[in-house]
Amino acid sequence: MPSPHSVLILYDPKGRSIESIAQAAAQGVAASSLAKPSLKTINEATRNDLLAANGLILGSPNWSGITGSFKQWLDDQGDLWEERALAGRPGAAFTTGTGRHSGLETTLRQLIHWMLACGMLIVGLPWSDRMRTSGSYYGATAAGPPTPNDLAQAQNLGARLANFTARLSQP
Repeated sequence: MPSPHSVLILYDPKGRSIESIAQAAAQGVAASSLAKPSLKTINEATRNDLLAANGLILGSPNWSGITGSFKQWLDDQGDLWEERALAGRPGAAFTTGTGRHSGLETTLRQLIHWMLACGMLIVGLPWSDRMRTSGSYYGATAAGPPTPNDLAQAQNLGARLANFTARLSQP
């Protein structure tokens, strides 16, 4: 029986590695069997896609923070925070960049800040040995071309988000 829960993995496709991390997060959601992933770029997604999702994973390449086009897309969705349209839903974040210390966590925090402003509940990653070289407490990352550890972090994040989505969506 397919899960009635949906997780939107929404990302800006401008970065070279971002799609690989987005796909890995979607694989983690699907592998959990707790939610169905919907993978969309900001060029494809609509406000209705955002509102229909039970959970949300946002991803942006690191361009000294989120890309201007992603910020514009989020701004164009209206005052979701004031409408409380996403309040209580779980959210997570991922990013890619060229260097491990080039602002990846800043980008994650900007995505998380938007979700917190909307009243969402944030899901991060708990510590693992893998985090010595990949990922962050704030979400999944890749510095340069995604490594197997980067993809595993994204899959773990997708599975965790699916788990919280199913828990929070129960009556």
